[in-house]
Amino acid sequence: MMKINQKISNFNSKNPLPIDECIEKVLYDQKSGYYTNKDPFGENGDFITSPTISNLFSEIIAIWLISTWEKMSKPKIFNFVELGPGDGSLSKVIVNTFKRFPEINKATNIYLYEKSNFLIKLQKKKINNKKVKWIKNLNSIKNGPVIFFGNEFFDAIPIKQFTKRRNTFFEKYFNLENKENISEIFIKGSNQDIIQIKSFETLKKLTFIEYPKKGFLELSKIIKKISELSGGILLIDYGYLSSHNSNTLQAVMGNKKISIEKMFNNIGKADVTSLVNFNLLKEFFVKNKLKVKNIVSQKFFLERMGIIERAQILEKKMTKKQKKYMSETLARLLEEKQMGKLFKVIFGYKYKNNDFFGFE
Repeated sequence: MMKINQKISNFNSKNPLPIDECIEKVLYDQKSGYYTNKDPFGENGDFITSPTISNLFSEIIAIWLISTWEKMSKPKIFNFVELGPGDGSLSKVIVNTFKRFPEINKATNIYLYEKSNFLIKLQKKKINNKKVKWIKNLNSIKNGPVIFFGNEFFDAIPIKQFTKRRNTFFEKYFNLENKENISEIFIKGSNQDIIQIKSFETLKKLTFIEYPKKGFLELSKIIKKISELSGGILLIDYGYLSSHNSNTLQAVMGNKKISIEKMFNNIGKADVTSLVNFNLLKEFFVKNKLKVKNIVSQKFFLERMGIIERAQILEKKMTKKQKKYMSETLARLLEEKQMGKLFKVIFGYKYKNNDFFGFE
C-alpha cells in the first residue's frame, strides 16, 4: 500500500486505473501534471538529456540529418520532426548548424512535436526562427520525405504491465482505496490487448510483460506519415535487447531514482519512465513494413558519425578548462558505464536506399 499526496484528486476511487492511464495523469494532468508545470531538464531539473549535456550530441544529429538528406538525393523539400523536444536544446543547434549549409537550410522544414504547452513556451524562448513550427498532430506535413527524431521520447510514453498465469493475462492497475492510500491490483486483461501481445514473438515466453500500447498508437501515426511521404524515424533511448520478466518502471526526482511509492507522494514533482524493449520496437517496425537498420549503442552511433574527430577539431581553440569540460561531457555520452551502452539507437525507414550512416 502506498501513500499519496492530495494532488491526485483527478483519480476516481470507484474505478481503478491501468498503469498507463494513471501515469498519463501523473505526467500530463493540466493542474498537477509533471510536464505541464515545470522545467525538468538540466542540472537543476530532475534529469539530464544528451542535448543538455553537450552541443556535440546535437551537432552529430545535425550531421546525420545532412548525410541522410544527401542519401535521399537532396530533395528540395525535406521535413525534420523532433518528437518531444524537451527544452529545445537539440533543435536550436540543428537550426544553427543548418545555417552553415545553405542548400539543406533552404530545403528543410523543422517541426517540433510537443504535447505540453508549458514546454512549448520554454522551447519558444530558446528557439527564435521562422523555419521552426510547433505542431500537435502531423496533418501539416504534406510534401517531401520526413525524418522523425526522438531522444528519450519513447521511454516517456506510459506503458501497460501484465502478468501471465496459466496462459491467462492479468493487467496491473492502481486502485485509490481512500484519499491517502493507493494499491496495486490485477484485473483480467482485455481480449484486444491480449491478441496484440500474443502477436509479438518477442513477448511470447514472458510471464511479466511490459506493453507500450500508447507508444505503439503514437508510432502508428508516425509510420503512416513515413509510408505516405517516405523517410524514417530515428529513436535514441535507454533500454535493452533481450526480453526479460522485469518491472522497469521507475521514477526520477532531483536527478536521482526514487521509488514509485515516493513518486505518489510527490505528484507533479517526479518523472516516471520505463526502459525500452528495442527488439519489440524493431518487430513493431517490421510488422508495419518499415526496414530497420542494426540496433546499435549510443557509443557506436556517435563514434561512427565522427564525434571524436569533431571534438578534436574543437579542442584546438579551447582553453584548458574548456577542454576538461568537453572531455567530461564526452565521457558521459560515450562511456559504457554511463550512457554509451545503456542507450540504444534504432532507425526504421521506408526508402529505396539502405545506405544510411551510423549503423555499420
